[in-house]
Amino acid sequence: MERRVRVVIADDRPTTRRGLRALLALLPHVDVVGEAGNGQESLDLVAKCRPDVVLMDMQMPVMDGVEATRRIKADWPEVKIIALTMYAGHRADALAAGADAFLLKDGAADALASAILAQVNDTASWSGLSELQTPN
Repeated sequence: MERRVRVVIADDRPTTRRGLRALLALLPHVDVVGEAGNGQESLDLVAKCRPDVVLMDMQMPVMDGVEATRRIKADWPEVKIIALTMYAGHRADALAAGADAFLLKDGAADALASAILAQVNDTASWSGLSELQTPN
């Protein structure tokens, strides 16, 4: 039996969180273990739930996704963070903060699924995912 992938969704828009949750529900080995509406809540959830992956919006109130990524990676370097944003200009900041991958929100749903599985399986097989940017 394959191990289940535990995911936290961090985005300030409830409709985006609902959409991501619905998309992830279609993946057989993925469990959404929490949702955060800002960067501080994402830190609290990572401490409590110990997810494998965090889907991190870059623009949120209280604490933005860049700072939340930096703090999560400092305390829990094993947690994989996939930066999600509407703006390609956030790529450099997200990756510098420690994000493991970067996706634009308007990208294909299969790219998100592949990114989650690739991060958990520590594989670099991102072939065919032009909208996905990794630090390498």
